[in-house]
Amino acid sequence: MHRLMILCCLFTPGLLVAQTPTDAKFARIDDAVTATIEAGGCPGAVVLVIQENLVVYRKSFGNRTVEPSSAPMTLDAIFDLASLTKPIATATSIHHLIDAGKLKSTDKVSTYWPEFAVSDKGDVTIEQCLLHTTGLTADNAIGDYAGGKTKAFEAIAGLKLEAKPGTRFRYSDVGFLVLGNLVERITKMPLDEYAAKHVFNPIGMKDTHFKVPAEKLGRVAPTGKRDGTIIRGDVHDPRAYAIGGVAGHAGLFGTADDLAIYATMLLNAGVHDGKPMLSPNAVKLFTAGVNVPPAGKRSLGWDVATGFSAPRGNAFRDGDGFGHTGFTGTSLWIDPGTKTAIIILTNRVHPNDKGNVTELRRKIGTIVGEAVGAGDILPGIDVLRADKFAALKGKRIGLVTNHTGKAIDGTPTIDLLAAAPDIKLVALFSPEHGIRGELDENVGDGKDEKTGLPVYSLYGVRRKPTPEQLAGIDLLVYDIQDIGCRFYTYISTLGLILEVAKENDLPVLVLDRPNPLGGVVVDGPMRDAVKESFIAYHDLPLRHGMTVGELARMFNKERNRNVKLDVIAVKNWRRGDTFEATNLPWRNPSPNMRHLTAAFVYPGVGILETTNISVGRGTERPFEWIGAPYLDGRALAAELTRRKLPGVAFIPVDRTPTASVFKDKRCGGIDIVVQDWSKLESVALGLHLADALRKVTPKWEAKNLNRLLVHQATFDGLAVGKPVAELSAGYRDGLAKFRTRRAEFLLYRD
Repeated sequence: MHRLMILCCLFTPGLLVAQTPTDAKFARIDDAVTATIEAGGCPGAVVLVIQENLVVYRKSFGNRTVEPSSAPMTLDAIFDLASLTKPIATATSIHHLIDAGKLKSTDKVSTYWPEFAVSDKGDVTIEQCLLHTTGLTADNAIGDYAGGKTKAFEAIAGLKLEAKPGTRFRYSDVGFLVLGNLVERITKMPLDEYAAKHVFNPIGMKDTHFKVPAEKLGRVAPTGKRDGTIIRGDVHDPRAYAIGGVAGHAGLFGTADDLAIYATMLLNAGVHDGKPMLSPNAVKLFTAGVNVPPAGKRSLGWDVATGFSAPRGNAFRDGDGFGHTGFTGTSLWIDPGTKTAIIILTNRVHPNDKGNVTELRRKIGTIVGEAVGAGDILPGIDVLRADKFAALKGKRIGLVTNHTGKAIDGTPTIDLLAAAPDIKLVALFSPEHGIRGELDENVGDGKDEKTGLPVYSLYGVRRKPTPEQLAGIDLLVYDIQDIGCRFYTYISTLGLILEVAKENDLPVLVLDRPNPLGGVVVDGPMRDAVKESFIAYHDLPLRHGMTVGELARMFNKERNRNVKLDVIAVKNWRRGDTFEATNLPWRNPSPNMRHLTAAFVYPGVGILETTNISVGRGTERPFEWIGAPYLDGRALAAELTRRKLPGVAFIPVDRTPTASVFKDKRCGGIDIVVQDWSKLESVALGLHLADALRKVTPKWEAKNLNRLLVHQATFDGLAVGKPVAELSAGYRDGLAKFRTRRAEFLLYRD
């Protein structure tokens, strides 16, 4: 059940009541609104902020009316929402119809309105209307509306396009008038009736109407003047007024409390009070950003990142949230990552159309973004630290970590937990490469110099702690930076920690960290089921696109560990964020993983490591160079360049490794130069490298390639020279099933 808690004594049906004072972090909003009112930006305002299903700020300011007499603004004031009509009434109705299978976003408008097809408009789609990329004008002549609704839509149907559909973003009232008309044509109901029945009433938006009932007119915040008379209760927009007050682009009235209910429904994936109003898929389609030409992003109903994005402010991350403004001085901005919504309702056009609240929207968006910690990506340890280690209070801790277990400021997790009050750090456990990440060999036990705590190696004589080493521990904490590749062994250690936790009835807490390769792309063959090992611990593709916290959830369920598992999630990380977008310091996860480029190529280049080729260990470019004494680098570079692989280039370079394979031997080889991480297909790169090596030199031995590939069908296909595209197609179904499997364990949005 998802309900909104109003932080005041006023009871509103559909909202829970709480007696919590407004959060002090939002107090700067008062000064911003007051200054705007004093400067003549608006006569009054209602501002409401939601976070995590709680109303954390809700205030009214100034006056609701100043002409012909003044009256103070009230929290229950009803505002002309202007263009908020577009997403809240019209687009929501369209998505409700899509949900019901009555239409598709890709349908042509002319399918439902044949007369609209004239003047080359036959290919205009519903999606283009929602995105404002139809090529239609922003507003047609006001004279087109003089004859009423029927004549107005005849004029719209006859309009010529200003641009080819899909080639230009231009904010268009006409496009949403078209959508409102489609709702009526498809449902045989006026837009206001359909929206009330299927959108407003089901979630308790009791004060949201196209036509304000007479008994509520006293609560309406008036707008400008029409024919010298203050407008109150009639729509301010002249085109909507001319066709009776109900239109797809304007005409809706509502309160801040009603918009809070609506915003919370979207933040909770379409659910209100335990009942779905829209499906999760519909909400995703409705709110996900789409690139619009020539630049910027809209969703199918909302602004995301364009010149209309002032309500986002300067703290929320560009492109993560969505919202809309209204000409009369209204706005709604929603940031799903922080589960925040900002509602600003003013009647800035009262009494003379001269007010301006653009900068106020920006200021409030910035204040709220800063207050909720928007923008800064914080690993689990920093989130835990900010919460004063509350999850660990009274616990005796066994910490599984290494040199990557540090807070943003560089303080090791070891030191933070050792110094935290009411926590006892009992023992440390280190993975491959040791507690300081410096070793490329088996690691022995030791003692931490600073804390004096015992350090037990999990990459030497044992792979998981013994019962004796767990004595006196009542919680295992894991904090290690992974790189997102199946055969990188830190996740194998994680899996074995869950195994030993089950054997010893211990809970586990994972301090999560971003996947440096992002959380969207999954690639490569799945591990053959019968070939589990420390370098192939679980049924994963080579590039799994999951964080260690998400993997822990998967391991715990799919391997029947059933351990009491908690994950301190990364704050503000999105699945699309690769490491360079996080603004976190890079710390080499292992001695040869020296920067992000190496991590990106590793899932492909790494599979070659068990063959008779150097992958750059002992050079300044590990995993970004391969070579061997028998290899002709020019021939290999030419073969790979001919294949035109996306995002990567190849340069012949001879090197002499100082360690590992071919130590102190001059090797012909190639530099692997990543030009665009977003286009690089790292697994395909590895398969192309293997195939090209097979073609250019008979001395390359592939017999051990399957140790890290762990997919017999792909290995066999390489051996007989199957094209890489055919090999990739062979594991496509496995990847699709994996995406379905992993969905329930994901913690972060796209």
